Amino acid sequence: MKRRHWMILSLVSVVLLLSGCSEFNQPISSESEGFWNEFIVWPLVSVIKYFAEVLGSYALGIIAVTIIIRLVILPLTIKQVKSSKKMQEIQPKMKELQQKYASKDAVTQKKYQQEMTALMSDSGVNPVAGCLPMLVQMPILIGFYHAISRMNATPTIDLGTFLVFPLAEPSVILAVLAGLIQFVVLMTGPAMDNPQMKIMMYIMPVMIIGFGIALPAALSLYWVVGNIISVIQNLVIHKPWNRKKTEPATNTGGAKK
Repeated sequence: MKRRHWMILSLVSVVLLLSGCSEFNQPISSESEGFWNEFIVWPLVSVIKYFAEVLGSYALGIIAVTIIIRLVILPLTIKQVKSSKKMQEIQPKMKELQQKYASKDAVTQKKYQQEMTALMSDSGVNPVAGCLPMLVQMPILIGFYHAISRMNATPTIDLGTFLVFPLAEPSVILAVLAGLIQFVVLMTGPAMDNPQMKIMMYIMPVMIIGFGIALPAALSLYWVVGNIISVIQNLVIHKPWNRKKTEPATNTGGAKK
């Protein structure tokens, strides 16, 4: 699990860095060619522009598009939460298998993988489900980065400001705010139930702050709004206060045994 998380974080970092290597400072229009431009960047630009015209500013346009995107991927988020809860339920059985097949020889490890796969299948656990929201959001996030950068490079478009923050320039305050809210997202989400995922609580906020300091504030605004929505979703779906009530009871039961 830890290795998979590190691989995902590494891929995210590389993709985000490499995403700025092509056309990121070029103007964008409906005549821009290429699959990425025609089906990702320009549609995002068009939707942001539409809501900016309706609501009166690009900041409100970005906020509106962020809310829409989060509502679209909500079913995947719910699926992720359910998968995390099922994974938590089978943790004792997973530990039993790890102890049963502690030997590192190839034959033992093959049996371990077979029984682990069978356990997850019988329990309805899909390890990939936990990564789906992140995988779905990555093209959107990179598309947002390109859309904002190229809108900023288009002479006819002025991104304006959000409160006192110019959206076309990096904002340390918005970046830090995005990172802090990301930490709250992880605190109220399934990461708190899985020790193997707790490392994400410290890495993801730092990554977001780092990217936010280097990238336009419009992207940090997307993170801030998106993470606020994620906190609300966690409070409604995951109900972290129930977790705090049940932990002492679980520990007491274990002590009596």
